[in-house]
Amino acid sequence: MHTLSTERPALANSQASSTAPALRFITCGSVDDGKSTLIGRLLLDSRSVLQDQLAHVTHQASGQINTAELARLTDGLQAEREQGITIDVAWRYFATPQRKFIIGDAPGHEQYTRNMVTAASQADCAVVLVDATKLSWAASGEGAHTLLPQTRRHALLAQLLRVPHIVFAINKLDAVADASAAYQRIQAALQAFASEAGLDVRATIPVSALTGWNVVDPHHGWCDYQGPALLELLEQLPREPHAAALPAALPVQWVESNASSTATDRSRRVLWGRVSEGTLRPGDTLQAFPSGQSAQVVELLDHGRRPLAQAQAPASTGVVLDRELDISRGDWLLGQGAPRPRRDITATIAWLDQEPLQPGRVYWALHGHRWIKAKVTRIVHQLDITTLQTQQADSLAANAIGQVQLALQTALPVQAYADSRSQGAMILVDTASHATAAALLIEPEVEEDF
Repeated sequence: MHTLSTERPALANSQASSTAPALRFITCGSVDDGKSTLIGRLLLDSRSVLQDQLAHVTHQASGQINTAELARLTDGLQAEREQGITIDVAWRYFATPQRKFIIGDAPGHEQYTRNMVTAASQADCAVVLVDATKLSWAASGEGAHTLLPQTRRHALLAQLLRVPHIVFAINKLDAVADASAAYQRIQAALQAFASEAGLDVRATIPVSALTGWNVVDPHHGWCDYQGPALLELLEQLPREPHAAALPAALPVQWVESNASSTATDRSRRVLWGRVSEGTLRPGDTLQAFPSGQSAQVVELLDHGRRPLAQAQAPASTGVVLDRELDISRGDWLLGQGAPRPRRDITATIAWLDQEPLQPGRVYWALHGHRWIKAKVTRIVHQLDITTLQTQQADSLAANAIGQVQLALQTALPVQAYADSRSQGAMILVDTASHATAAALLIEPEVEEDF
């Protein structure tokens, strides 16, 4: 496990938060582990709560903060407040003098695993909470040191989705008789699981979301832990750089017609999208997919229509080409060296639909902004989240993780997910119910010997 400095960097002013890259992280784990309360504590103790929001967690008579109601700062849906569980991903924004943050509260219930997958696919860090009070062996030291299934599942999904940093936060240790012993036992179980699963864990921190210990401010010596508080660690985590060495790729999201160009004397279409990989520069030659036509970049524009010298992933930009091509939403602009399109792919799958996956079924597949039909031709295997071993399977039930082979309606310029989180990811949607059925992480292409 990696260790980080416990010293918070001294900054001359708060402008550092506007220049340092924002960190997008999620909290995940099992139901009632305290994820929403932890986020509420982060927002409260970092003074990122507005007065009208603060009123929801303040006793009217005493004016004191009701710490038991901190989860209400993130549970925004009426159904969430009524049921007492998180259903949707609640995104919140806050900043410290050191950094800006975008934080997502992912649901812990198995029924809403699809929402956790969606949030994790965009995250730079996953904070996986573990409720110390649910693990009876942690306090007694007796029995098998078994983690909750959803804790294991969310950690594995974070790894599969290539979330750059995973942090375990052991919560509610303040409610355990021997907090130090419980922390040591749970930490050892998490380390064993991480080693077995190949997880790259940055730290395992004892926290109390209810009291605020080790969340924003360190609670020195508690549980014999000497590392940084959670927020201190998050402030220091590096953002994973996009693969600048990969060929440039931009999925076209919107085509603006009859737009004026400062680099030419006549109006040209502007192709808007977010650079998914690599770097675009004026003068680059790009190939349009699926037409196969090529053109040269005349101008790049930012969101304010100002010219750019270059656009590097993940920047949103407008591209003006030197000639008009047959391009519409869902097409790709690809730089030299881009992967050849493929129709047959192998992918790791997180099955999210209540109806089991059966080989032979056809689904809608979304890659970038392009929709096509895809048939699941074979289930290669299923992953047992308890033993972490693969096993044969004829179908995949809800929340199962496995590997499948698919035949696409048309070839797509896909990358391996290990190389590109944008070109290597797809989702499957049921053609009848339109429910999100699965998240797909594309495996590298296997070279066949002839």
